[in-house]
Amino acid sequence: MSIATLIMGESGTGKTTSLRHMKPEQTLLIQAVKKPLPFRSAEWKPVVKGQGGSIFVSDNSAHIVAAMDRTDKEVIVIDDFQYILANEFMRRVTDHESGNSAYAKYNEIARSAWDILMKASALPDSKRVYILSHTTTDEAGKTKIKTIGKLLDEKIVLEGLVTIVLRTLKVNDQYVFATKNSGADTTKSPLGLFEEGHIENDLLAVDKAICEYYNLK
Repeated sequence: MSIATLIMGESGTGKTTSLRHMKPEQTLLIQAVKKPLPFRSAEWKPVVKGQGGSIFVSDNSAHIVAAMDRTDKEVIVIDDFQYILANEFMRRVTDHESGNSAYAKYNEIARSAWDILMKASALPDSKRVYILSHTTTDEAGKTKIKTIGKLLDEKIVLEGLVTIVLRTLKVNDQYVFATKNSGADTTKSPLGLFEEGHIENDLLAVDKAICEYYNLK
């Protein structure tokens, strides 16, 4: 069973930047939206069949699941997860759907998210999957992962499918990961994994801590 971790936060709070110390030869970065990395990234090359590479661009859930199965890299990072859902919604926004047809659209989008989360926890034991996504705050003031439609929020609850949910924040001009629930968000981590409530925004350090905690080689 692989270890899946959600990393959520507002745009510009350091989700993608946290990859800056990761080794591209050991990491598959799946981009839902093709865009430059926010750090010096000459070693991060597009995936080319038969030639390796570290960046795979797709917002198609079936293609993403296949890439997760196919890669021999130990770490998989899915960036801008919310756009896998939002892009499919926007592609179909002009469809004249009503009744059961419109309901089916949201079910299909929810299934795409569920398929990826299920695969993220079903890979070989040594693999780690990090899913980066934007947040939203509801009327009650609770901050959680941003999704599309009520099915994912009310029936599935994506955060409930993983053991670790970190949140990116800017605190006193420092970019950090929050590791403990604030009472107004869905952040969580296993007992004893992180001693501090805020840790450095560094995915490599997080990955090392997870490997040590779960005794992964």
